[in-house]
Amino acid sequence: MVKVDRKGRIPLPEEIRDRLGLTPGTEVEVYEEDGKAVIEPADCPEQIIERLEELVEETASERGERSPAEAVSDPIAQKHRDAVQSGDK
Repeated sequence: MVKVDRKGRIPLPEEIRDRLGLTPGTEVEVYEEDGKAVIEPADCPEQIIERLEELVEETASERGERSPAEAVSDPIAQKHRDAVQSGDK
């Protein structure tokens, strides 16, 4: 059992941090659901982008269309897309 300290902090047991992959600096979402506090690791932006790209490609192939990645033929647009995906500025 853990206790809430004066500042409202709650230490998470090590075994829970390990199972959830929570390391120092990991951002988490904290919300209330059905009268209980829920803590979840925040979504990683890279994972969100990858999943969105997968969904777009699936939808395009179902419609017999080219995916946006295939449709980019302008070298400047392609360079920009690659930079956004790699996180370069």
